[in-house]
Amino acid sequence: MEQRTEVSDYGEFGLIHHLTKNIEIHNVSTILGVGDDAAVIDHFGKQTVVTTDLLIEGVHFDLTYTPLKHLGYKSIVVNLSDIYAMNATPTQVTVSIGISNRLSVEALEEFYDGIYAACEKYGVDLVGGDTASSQKGFIISITALGEVLPEKVVKRSTANKGDLLCCSGDLGGAYLGLLFLEREKRIFLENPGVKPDLGGQDYVIGRLLKPEARKEIIEFFESENILPTSMMDISDGLSSEILHICEKSAVGCTLYEDKLPIMENTRMAAFTFEMDPTACALSGGEDYELIFTIRPEDYEKVRQHPLISIIGHMTDAEESATIITKGGNTHKITAQGWNAFRQ
Repeated sequence: MEQRTEVSDYGEFGLIHHLTKNIEIHNVSTILGVGDDAAVIDHFGKQTVVTTDLLIEGVHFDLTYTPLKHLGYKSIVVNLSDIYAMNATPTQVTVSIGISNRLSVEALEEFYDGIYAACEKYGVDLVGGDTASSQKGFIISITALGEVLPEKVVKRSTANKGDLLCCSGDLGGAYLGLLFLEREKRIFLENPGVKPDLGGQDYVIGRLLKPEARKEIIEFFESENILPTSMMDISDGLSSEILHICEKSAVGCTLYEDKLPIMENTRMAAFTFEMDPTACALSGGEDYELIFTIRPEDYEKVRQHPLISIIGHMTDAEESATIITKGGNTHKITAQGWNAFRQ
């Protein structure tokens, strides 16, 4: 029988000490981390970028099919993705959790194993946080900090007519991973004796449960002296993020369906659900890729990069945001992605 240690055996401060006793510091900007009233950070003349995400059980994740280690890892990565979307380098995170008595100390250790794995991979320091009891399941709040030279900050409001519209990686997989996991959950609840059948769907399920932030794209920009004219990360769906950039930058865009990066695994998964892979790429969300615009003169620098696709260009605001289909038809882009308040 697996050991189960109750959180109450430790108390709040004992639990925090237990979960954070093996922290390693990766950044010289971390002057003082966990263990005092507040962390001390010095970014030595660079600007500080700050982002916060709230993840709530039953809204943003389902513990029926989400391993706690994966959840810890993803909780960090989705915040780092926002830092990279500002063309900044993430350096520190804080982690606050609300926990019910369903979760044992061992379960929380698993969650923190994922947090530490992400911190190690991306070179960030865990410098603080809080714990509290929750009557409504597991609640996670992550704050991430990063650093960037003032002249290198990239916003979503600075795209220009004529810029090339690009994205990293591939799209639509995470949404289809969610569909498979939700399908198997329903089957399991109706027939608890039936084993899950997720054969051949490792790719799309991995895209949902263990996303990665596009650190290598930001490093590529630095090495090639590319400064995107605007950038966002794709959390709510490509169409939603494109419309954000168009609205904030007061431009339109033309997107080409045949340029969208969709993996064959994702296409086959979409066909399993009799869905259009393009619709999944446009509206799926949770891909945590970067969407960005670049000056036309940077075209040669990016066109051969294996992780970058040029998917369109920016136009006059009067032309709105449109997509040209493989058949040559033109349609307005509409936002049908994730809405945090639509239940």
